[in-house]
Amino acid sequence: MERPFKKVIVVGAGPSGLLLSLLLAQHGIPVHIVEGADQLDGRPRAAIYGPAAMPDLARAGVLAEIRRRGFTVNTMSWRRFADHAFLTGMDGRVVADVDGRDLRIACLVLDELDRLLLDEFLTKHKGEISWEHRVVGVGQDGESAWVDVETPEGRKTMHADYIVGCDGATSMVRKSLFPDFPGFTWDRQIIATNIYYDFEGTHGFTNTNFIMHPEHFCMVAKITKDGLYRVTYGEPGGLTLDEIKERQPMKFETMLPGHPKPGDYELVSLAPYKMHQRCAPSFRVGRVLLAADAAHLCNPWGGMGITGGFVDAGGLADCLIGMWDGVADESILDLYSEKRRAVWRDIIDPQSQDNFRRVSDPDPDTLLERDAVMKACKAAEGDEEMQRQAFLGMMNLRYDFTQHYNKK
Repeated sequence: MERPFKKVIVVGAGPSGLLLSLLLAQHGIPVHIVEGADQLDGRPRAAIYGPAAMPDLARAGVLAEIRRRGFTVNTMSWRRFADHAFLTGMDGRVVADVDGRDLRIACLVLDELDRLLLDEFLTKHKGEISWEHRVVGVGQDGESAWVDVETPEGRKTMHADYIVGCDGATSMVRKSLFPDFPGFTWDRQIIATNIYYDFEGTHGFTNTNFIMHPEHFCMVAKITKDGLYRVTYGEPGGLTLDEIKERQPMKFETMLPGHPKPGDYELVSLAPYKMHQRCAPSFRVGRVLLAADAAHLCNPWGGMGITGGFVDAGGLADCLIGMWDGVADESILDLYSEKRRAVWRDIIDPQSQDNFRRVSDPDPDTLLERDAVMKACKAAEGDEEMQRQAFLGMMNLRYDFTQHYNKK
């Protein structure tokens, strides 16, 4: 069978680029990853992946290993700042079996997940990756697309039929297509820390916990089996890294249960991040495509950015696979851009903004009476079917592109 294209270049060895590359390579599509760094990113980043990502991680053949190396997140809760008392929450065990699929939230720290995806891509499917290949330009014509890259051996040009930018928030691929990245940046930054502290045994915390306060809001989430926790909290946007580090002990003592002082916990890592709500004008310009953070950004509260990026990867894989198999034409790539942008606009952007505003609400003590999400969670306590439907509602991040295949 003559294929309509021969090769795809994926720019960026982050989680979504690796997942996309693995899904394509599994289907026999030649993929070459180019990455500007000399190794995978090891900074503290995402670790928890929502139900909408589970089908794509499962078909990539890695979900069972993610759950084995990491764990399954079953419980989440919202807590009062003053005494950290439980206000309401959800239990993911209600979606442990949805028509034979386990849609419970999965947890594996992102650097370990990246290594798992890359190993599968390289060893099982003979994928190709070039490290220290920093993209400095992107071009295309009617026959092919290419990236200009700076390497330790000098500048070179690499050609493929399609280029996919999965190169993150500062994507060079996106910048080559559009001068602007419409949206806004929040006036607060978030600080992602990893710590060892006995949240569960001493303080009765669930797997994932949101503590609500206009200034001292935070998320506390277990991210490893041995009890490492991700504590993410907010700080003013203008603080320097030194100022953030100087304030960190005060923030922990103020925010966390037991009001711990240094020595009561082990701080493993700390990294500040800006929060954005932005979306590219299109996810396709000819032979160049965008996915995940290169295409759209949202704040991390609720994990919609990383989950949405995985769903982008799965959807784009289906589009390219349909073309490769001759059951879809190139117009499906326009549909990819249209539908994935619509999901960001109608679901990811508004819901992620609501998630952040909820946790940082100026009057958190009244949220249970006036916030629609918390009221719904409270009403669902003890009602497994209501909780099940709430979790299944998270699947609306997905779109089935295979329905547009030409089955003939």
